[in-house]
Amino acid sequence: MVFLNYLISGIGLGSIYAIIALGYTMVYGIAKMLNFAHGDVIMVGAYVCFFAMSGLGGGSLPAFVPPLAGTLLAMVVCTVLGVVIERLAYKPLRQAGSLAVLITAIGVSYFLQNAAQLLWSSSPKMFTPVVSRDLQVPLPGGSSISVLTILTVAVCVIIMLFLTWFTGRTKMGKAMRACSENKAAAQLMGIDVNKTISMTFAIGSALAAIAGVLYLSAYPSLVPTTGSLPGIKAFTAAVFGGIGSIPGALLGGLLLGVIEIFAGAYISTQLSTAIVFGVLIVVLLVKPAGLLGKVVREKV
Repeated sequence: MVFLNYLISGIGLGSIYAIIALGYTMVYGIAKMLNFAHGDVIMVGAYVCFFAMSGLGGGSLPAFVPPLAGTLLAMVVCTVLGVVIERLAYKPLRQAGSLAVLITAIGVSYFLQNAAQLLWSSSPKMFTPVVSRDLQVPLPGGSSISVLTILTVAVCVIIMLFLTWFTGRTKMGKAMRACSENKAAAQLMGIDVNKTISMTFAIGSALAAIAGVLYLSAYPSLVPTTGSLPGIKAFTAAVFGGIGSIPGALLGGLLLGVIEIFAGAYISTQLSTAIVFGVLIVVLLVKPAGLLGKVVREKV
């Protein structure tokens, strides 16, 4: 039963990584850039939800209202923030080299962290979970699974299914796929590339807000650097599964969470992160494009 409990914990953590990785893979798949400020958007969303829930948690409202309202407000704020970051920091570098974009992304990340420290101080704040961690659903054999884990996995699957439908069936989704293939050709066909990339950042940032709320519900200590490590791990998950692939982001996130929990439980909690990155290296040596990634050959 201990093994099953670890597996459930790994799937819950992996689902959070998968939601963050979906934001990474959307931005990279369309704009072909790595937004390393994505983890800090998670942190901003968590702070917004924290203060919204604190303001609404007076007891006069139904219990589900503060978490729901806080999450929705965090999504709105992070969506606007993502679009602003893209317009101010990344749009001017549309034709620049990848190194300039990478350095800018790191700069945006540090800017958000320091702005959060100035606004909300560096002292840890205890985040109130959207669902109590004490609520458990019994399983056969005497084990149990928390309602928070069920909610996290369900949200992750719903988001993946929605993104798969959105990119495959809607006009904007097809425009995103066209931009992913060839931005110049998409523009010649009448697609507004700038609007499409802004929409991609908006979706990715909204997902970051959801991931931030779920992550802090499981690990409730909130500081200005909260999003850094989950962001890096989620990027690893996106590469693991095949960056640019929506199912790959889901698979990579789940595997990463399970590997991290089992490595911490059976080997060493201090080495669990190192083991995760070691597994990534091994996978990339065997499949450089990731588990579900496609090798793209360029004609020269």
